[in-house]
Parts: sequence; C-alpha cells; structure tokens
Amino acid sequence: MSRPEHRPRDGRCAHNLPEQPTPLIGRQQERVAAAQLLLSPDVRLLTLTGPPGVGKTRLAIEVARDLLREFERCVYFVDLAPIRDPSLVARTIAQTLRVHERPTQSPLDGLKKHLRARRILMVLDNFEQVVPAAPMVAEVLAACPDLKVMITSRTRLRLQWEQQYPVPPLVMPVAGLSDPQALASNPAVALFVARAQAAQPGFALNAGNAIAVAAICASLDGLPLAIELAAAHVSSLTPQAILHQLHSRLDLLSGGARDLPARHQSRRRQRRR
Repeated sequence: MSRPEHRPRDGRCAHNLPEQPTPLIGRQQERVAAAQLLLSPDVRLLTLTGPPGVGKTRLAIEVARDLLREFERCVYFVDLAPIRDPSLVARTIAQTLRVHERPTQSPLDGLKKHLRARRILMVLDNFEQVVPAAPMVAEVLAACPDLKVMITSRTRLRLQWEQQYPVPPLVMPVAGLSDPQALASNPAVALFVARAQAAQPGFALNAGNAIAVAAICASLDGLPLAIELAAAHVSSLTPQAILHQLHSRLDLLSGGARDLPARHQSRRRQRRR
C-alpha cells in the first residue's frame, strides 16, 4: 500500500530549481531511469555518482524538473558547493527551505519538524566534500516518511537508505565513422556542435571537420564539461587544431563562461597511460 500524499501546510510550493541557459543534450535515457527510481516506493535516497565533469548536477536538476508535477512543485535544490564543514549541512538545508530558526532548537531538529508531514523532493548537490554529514541525511529520512532525497556526489554515501545511480559519460561516436549526417545524431558530437555554434554561429558539422570532432569527443571520454570547454574554442581554432592541442597540451580545457562556478570554468585533462 502506498503512503498517502500530504499537502504542505503553508499551501502551494514554489520550487527553487536553477534555470538553465541551454537544453540538456543526450541524457533522455538517464532522465527517465533516475525519475523512475525516485518514484519507486522503495527508493527514498538516490545518489547520482560519477567523476567531475560527467554532468551530475545538470542531470539532477533536469530530473527534479521532470518531477515537479509529481511533487506538486515541492522540489528544492540545495547547493553544498560552498560548504566544507559537515556540521553546517543541516543549517544550510534549513536556510534554503526557509525553516524558521529557534534558539531552543537545533537546525537538524527544526528540519525534521518542518519536513515530517510534507511530501518533498530535496536535491543536495556536491555532497562529496561533506560526506561525514551522511548520517544526518539518514536521520532526516527516518523521521520524515514522505521525504525523497536526490544527491550528487563523486562517491556514494554508504547509507542503508541509498540507491546509487552511476552517471555514465555521453555515448561516444563509433570508431571510424566519418559521415557527418550519421555523426550528428551522436550525443557527444551533438553537444560539441551545439556549444560550438554558441561560440561561432556559422559553425557546422561537415565532411571537412566531422572526423576531428568525433576524435575530440572520443579523446575527452565523452565527458560533457570537457566537450563544452573544447567546443568553446571554435571561435579561434578549427576542430583539427583543437584536437592537436588536446594531444599536446593540458591547458586548452579552460575559459568557460564567467557566470559558471569555478569548477565548471576549467578542467585539467589527465593524460592516458
């Protein structure tokens, strides 16, 4: 038997999901899979794991947006990137959810009281730097039966509540494929082309650059952030030149948008051994 749904006592929710300036490319399968897991009665905590630059945050935001109707817009995004002290996680969550602070009540107790009778989806982003706070998340889940939590982290939390979902890189083009029309449907190539066109409106995938673009995506292991950073250089370099520099330098993957977090403005590429 499924649990009854509870409406927030203060009426209709207003989510705080960050608006995204560009569409998400090549993640439809992951969006559906993660959403289905979160809607399962047996899953209370879903952790999206993966290496830096694989797109955990962006995927989490889109999945949460896909579920706005299911949670009656009671969906909240908590950015933990500025936090290094695990003891501050409960207070940061409480402040984001606008939980009223009381001198006689700890942030954790206030959070549990606030969430106890509410059906809410909470997204905790960048949890890897505050992993010692994981037991606090378990305590809140135990006290709040209608709460669901989605976490992004480079590593799993190792909680009994946890369902892990490893976020894979984008599907890379088939080796040896050179036809521009066939390559255009590949998610990694499509992302490169979209970001390249944002930097250079006249850019197009064609017979002269298709092999180089495919090779760039393969060289970057299908990691979305790295592909975006490389594509931004088409305003000054050809794909062939970008590929050459990727093979000979480590500082090309920089120069991301200034309004992005610092961790998304550059990515040090590791040489393959």
